[in-house]
Amino acid sequence: MSAAEHSAGIVIYRNSGQREYLLLDYGGHWDYPKGHIERGESARAAAVRELKEETGITTADFADGFAQEITYFFRDKKKGLVHKSVIFFLAATDAQAIQLSDEHVGFAFLPFDQAVRKLTFASAREVLRKAEESLNGKAAASEQKGSATGAAR
Repeated sequence: MSAAEHSAGIVIYRNSGQREYLLLDYGGHWDYPKGHIERGESARAAAVRELKEETGITTADFADGFAQEITYFFRDKKKGLVHKSVIFFLAATDAQAIQLSDEHVGFAFLPFDQAVRKLTFASAREVLRKAEESLNGKAAASEQKGSATGAAR
């Protein structure tokens, strides 16, 4: 039987003329800010805590209704086979300065096309695609609503 781990993370982006997603270089792979959910902690609270610990970002405006879970297995020297689940939230930030934790060796804010190529794992790329679709759908709905409102005037 495998051990189970539960983590939470955030697909964080900013709009600086164009939408850019924050990716962290873990020294062997590129991924999002994420970490273990502590006992008694909600997934969202864990994601916020990890974002602050790993990047120094303290402001995140969460997208309503976005939560994507991925699951995978990995081998740990002490625990053996581990079944891990990670839930990702989507949030915007206006933070410009990043203060990396010692878990990471670098970071990059990248537009979608570059970010999707930089991410190491297929599951992370799929989470990013869903985040982009969600944001584009909201933008399109907002534009349609604005057009309808403008036409009514």
